[in-house]
Amino acid sequence: MIHMDPMTLYWFAPVGALIALVFAYLFYQEVNSYDEGNDTMREIAGHVREGAMAYLEQQYREVAKFFAGSFVLLMVLSFGMGMQSKWVPFAFVTGGAFSALAGYIGMKTATNASARTAEGARHSLNRGLTVAFRAGSVMGLTVVGLGLLYIAFWFYILKETGLSVSIFGESLTLQSITTTMLAFGMGASFQALFARVGGGIFTKAADVGADLVGKVEAGIPEDDPRNPATIADNVGDNVGDVAGMGADLFESYLGSILAAATLGVAAGLGLAGVVLPMVIAAAGIIASVLGIYLVKTKEDATQMDLLHSLDKGINASSVLIVIGAIILVKLLLVDPVTAGVDLDTDRAAPAVFGRFGPWGILGSIVTGLVAGIIIGKATEYYTNASFAPTKLIAEQSKTGPATLIIAGIATGMVSTIIPVLTVGLGTLLAFGLAGGFVNPAMGLFGVGIAAVGMLSTLGITLATDAYGPIADNAGGNAEMSGLGEEVRERTDALDSLGNTTAATGKGFAIGSAALTALALLAAYIEQVRVGLVRAGLTALPNGVPLATAKLADFMAAYNVTLMNPAVLVGLFIGSMLSFVFCAMTMMAVGRAASLMVDEVRRQFREIPGIMEGKGKPDYAACVRISTEAAQQEMIVPSLMALIAPIAVGLILGIPGVMGLLAGTLATGFTLAVFMANAGGAWDNAKKYIESQERTYDPKDKKKEHPLTGKGSDMHKAAVVGDTVGDPFKDTSGPSLNILIKLMSMVSVVVAGLVVKYNIFSYLQ
Repeated sequence: MIHMDPMTLYWFAPVGALIALVFAYLFYQEVNSYDEGNDTMREIAGHVREGAMAYLEQQYREVAKFFAGSFVLLMVLSFGMGMQSKWVPFAFVTGGAFSALAGYIGMKTATNASARTAEGARHSLNRGLTVAFRAGSVMGLTVVGLGLLYIAFWFYILKETGLSVSIFGESLTLQSITTTMLAFGMGASFQALFARVGGGIFTKAADVGADLVGKVEAGIPEDDPRNPATIADNVGDNVGDVAGMGADLFESYLGSILAAATLGVAAGLGLAGVVLPMVIAAAGIIASVLGIYLVKTKEDATQMDLLHSLDKGINASSVLIVIGAIILVKLLLVDPVTAGVDLDTDRAAPAVFGRFGPWGILGSIVTGLVAGIIIGKATEYYTNASFAPTKLIAEQSKTGPATLIIAGIATGMVSTIIPVLTVGLGTLLAFGLAGGFVNPAMGLFGVGIAAVGMLSTLGITLATDAYGPIADNAGGNAEMSGLGEEVRERTDALDSLGNTTAATGKGFAIGSAALTALALLAAYIEQVRVGLVRAGLTALPNGVPLATAKLADFMAAYNVTLMNPAVLVGLFIGSMLSFVFCAMTMMAVGRAASLMVDEVRRQFREIPGIMEGKGKPDYAACVRISTEAAQQEMIVPSLMALIAPIAVGLILGIPGVMGLLAGTLATGFTLAVFMANAGGAWDNAKKYIESQERTYDPKDKKKEHPLTGKGSDMHKAAVVGDTVGDPFKDTSGPSLNILIKLMSMVSVVVAGLVVKYNIFSYLQ
């Protein structure tokens, strides 16, 4: 029998994080070693790179102002009012900084890779795929490497100083360490929301403007260099789907590990419960690196062949993480070290497990992993042009844009069935396998560790997502550089695959957000416990001692039932906020796109020779419009996500907050799936029509009005549908992931304030 001390195995986490960062650096060097192509390709890539970095620097300056204000507020809560650990303000800032750093590295790599991917496609389809996927892998491995390193670093600091040395006058227990660390994720969530909302507004303002004036009005191809908005469109792909998605999943990754650690301690697993989520993530890093090397394809590959190439890497990583989880569960839970260990703080007491014993935790991990795969496959089915739903949407274009839009909305709505049932069944299985029907605290840990399992292979799953905008930019570069038709066919194939992987990545992000938010909802109660202790109380309002109070005791003490009007009002507000948030971000895209349309029309009208290819468009003006619009429009929706949990908590108390978080989770999750899948299906319906050969009415002797293919009425209808879907899938839908988790994080941070000062408690 092997005996393993949890703190010995802990070191696997920082080592795994460093492995991720080392391979990210190696892949970055590999991407930069490829040829960037001819002078025109280099010039276009330079414009995109310059615009993306300028946007990112401007965004970070704006976000820094909000971080400064929040830092002051947290200092007041921590040092002034004693309602939060004094470590939180500093960890909050570092969480945002790590998230920003991950986005910066991913953006830099992606903008370096677009021309190199196009140049690779001149040689072979496999080389184009390799360059783009290696660049996406830098994003994936950077996110997991920095995320796990951040968690491992802070846990070590808090454990070594908090348990043995008094700093800031605080003596930290293992429980208070985990609840304190849970609040650390707010910094990453804060940065992620601004990155997602701002990047989404930028990219869709440029995309919609380019499509409406270029393809619909002027009748020129996508990514035509005569279109002034093309560079802004390519910049937007990077700021929205690379930096934005990276920040989104960075905070999901942090949130799942931190929530699981908090619930592990609450369930009585002690150090083993804290270390297990971290080392599962480390095992996932190694599995992801090995899976990345398996992604390759043949020259005459079809869309299904390309998908199978990516699936090979993901499936191999999934199998490896299951093997790793078996070993880690055995070491930490089945055969824990026993000599000289305090059962209350350092290892699991056998009685806390359910029918399946410690191996039930393994079942929860596998459940989360499988749920993520199922959600990804469901998204692929509803958005890939190889399958019936997207083809049916394309068929509706024969009768115009109205029927095509109706079909897309219906497809998005029906596509919610599988993800919702999967998350529901996965939650029940994870809860039950961990013994939740015997010991609810252990069941909640099962849900938390299932979220970790779902995100364990994030290194490769995020790589497949970040690959998409890189391939899209490569296609734009090939078109603007006038490369041959064979090259454009290869980049189109890579781009179409990228649309599917991006949609799959969004589905994966939404599913992981749902499980993470469920875990955070349970972890919130642990923060309420800490808040009561900091307020000087020793018992709940119903007299149950805090030291022994269970989840059911908290629910009873605060009357968290559907018969409590505070809970119901919170549910309604949470549901409403999801719709209002989407409305605000979509209206922001509409306003910014209108400015872009006006600018593109002005340039077509005032710059001589643009349509003949003799005049040079002012690309920088369009980039500037998107940048300014994004910075202005992202503020109000982001502030709403921050203010709502505080306001509801101060008015309706703990019951209102629980209702708010549950309402936002249920509605936001379903709405996000609908919007992401509808948008992805519209986009690929357009790509499907573009891939068809042009056919003409036999009576049309001049052959000026094709019935199918590019330039046909079907194509124009599909462009309209794609334009409607752009803010669905790239702005509002993905931003809901962060809304769900950020509101949970904010609620956790202000739990002490809500416990002490809410108005509702005085009305009872």
